[in-house]
Amino acid sequence: MDFKQLEAFVYVVKLKSFSKAAQCIYLTQPTISAHINSLERELDTKLIERGTKYVYPTKPGSILYQYAERMLNLREDAACAVKNYNKELRGSLNICASTVPSQYVLPKVLAAFREEYPNVVFNIQRQDSGEVVESILQRNAEIGLTGTSSEEKDIVFEEFTSDRLVIIAPNTEKYRQIPQDSFDLNLLRREPMVLREEGSGTRKESEYFLSLAGIEPQELNIVAQFSDPDSIKHAVSQGLGISIISKAAVEDYVNFGQILTFRLKNIVMDRKLYMVYRKNAPMSFIGEVFLSFVKAYYEKQEERENAGHSVE
Repeated sequence: MDFKQLEAFVYVVKLKSFSKAAQCIYLTQPTISAHINSLERELDTKLIERGTKYVYPTKPGSILYQYAERMLNLREDAACAVKNYNKELRGSLNICASTVPSQYVLPKVLAAFREEYPNVVFNIQRQDSGEVVESILQRNAEIGLTGTSSEEKDIVFEEFTSDRLVIIAPNTEKYRQIPQDSFDLNLLRREPMVLREEGSGTRKESEYFLSLAGIEPQELNIVAQFSDPDSIKHAVSQGLGISIISKAAVEDYVNFGQILTFRLKNIVMDRKLYMVYRKNAPMSFIGEVFLSFVKAYYEKQEERENAGHSVE
């Protein structure tokens, strides 16, 4: 027997009606009947006497009703206890994150987390992806967020969402002539490039996608390197060159018409974002709660996005 069956049984007995029970717990009357029938088969006894004008429990049904009601009440007590404990969860969590996760992922996740756990304080360190891994190895932080993985055997890289990279260029007549979905590869080789610094996850993933298109790093005309996305998109908007950067990082400049975005022909530059932590190492309870929360947060977001696409 399960809680759905017991809940249907309790409400039928309490309300003396299959139809009223169905309305009360938002099920159809056939579903209520199916739950009762399933219980009766499982317990090998009749639980409900029913007629055209009456519904009441049999002797075995009255016995089950007493236990079932206590079980349902205990379930509610357990849920309330856990929810109250959530509010009481307190302490601090050290997190290190590479640039894109720290600027465009963590703020909204932490805001949502603190709605449920208002007594948790976060200490955030922004580093490049290589430094994130090193911080986790040295136990300077318990959890890291990064846009690339490595072969480090003592570290777990757990995917939690994805991030799309795009080519960006100044919003000038020259670039407005280029189709958004097929940036010319020869132009990519010739144009001055503004890139993230060595060690950046964005830089590593950009070079990977360029290699898929047949372009090696040494073929690029690199004129400047920056350690943060804000400097890059400002430099591109001022005409210093073009770049490859996270789509999430440039939405503001795109909305204000300061830069244009492009895709490589036949290549979708989607990369994974990872939560990083030590393998086979004990984690604080707050850390475990945070990991579970982040995974659930993005699973719900993906479900909403899929539901929106299906409606369209």
